[in-house]
Amino acid sequence: MSDQQKKYERLKSLHKSDKAFVIPNPWDAGSARLLTSLGFDALATTSAGYAFSKGKRDTLPGLSRRSILENAAEIVSATHLPVSADLGNGFGSTPDACAETVRMACTIGLVGGSIEDATGDPDAPIFDISQAIERIRTASKAVRGLPFVLTARAENYLWGRPDLDDTIRRLQAFSEAGADVLYTPGLPDIDAIKAVCRAVDKPVNVVMGLRGPTYSVAELSDAGVRRISVGGSFARAALGALMRAAEEVRTSGTFRYVADALPGSVVAELMSDERVDGN
Repeated sequence: MSDQQKKYERLKSLHKSDKAFVIPNPWDAGSARLLTSLGFDALATTSAGYAFSKGKRDTLPGLSRRSILENAAEIVSATHLPVSADLGNGFGSTPDACAETVRMACTIGLVGGSIEDATGDPDAPIFDISQAIERIRTASKAVRGLPFVLTARAENYLWGRPDLDDTIRRLQAFSEAGADVLYTPGLPDIDAIKAVCRAVDKPVNVVMGLRGPTYSVAELSDAGVRRISVGGSFARAALGALMRAAEEVRTSGTFRYVADALPGSVVAELMSDERVDGN
């Protein structure tokens, strides 16, 4: 069995537990190594975190497929863990564009990835449901028989369309079209999360740290969630620490922030090539 196949089997098995697992989101190779060292079981890329690291906003038109996959490849190379990728809306409106994106993702060693139903057009932010379904169906066919866990995302709540019924209809249709995992970021509360989990027949991913209330892993597990991501919130937390340190130096002329900084020796150990092999 190839290394990629083993990672795929591992990622699949994580979704079959009766408890949720956390799949944190590194934004580069260094953050991937740090998260790997902490004992997580899998990682997922974040378009938001990557965008911030490049001095960009997290917008679909502003991020190219090439740059996203290059970033993902660096993360894959930095860890022995299975890695799933944030593949935006597939980098094209057509089903064939989505199919090409997931095939390319699999080629670079990713064992999973998500396709969302957001268009990138603020005037018409969500794909018509029939087009959204066909995009997932075609992507699913493209990776059939390949070591790839396909996640389908319903983006209503991120684009001012808080319609739970439509969101559930979309997730159900995505499941029927071949998605392995279902994901709708931005749900407003635990009751909405429970409603989604009850209504679908595939593992559900939720994101914590995006907006609104947060819930514990135990609470989300009890609600029926099987995978928890953090999106760009770890990257924002890192930027928050940087801003607080810089503001202290600028306004107070002190350097107390160093007390919370990782020692250089610890960082050096984290960045050791041995970490990639899981040692």
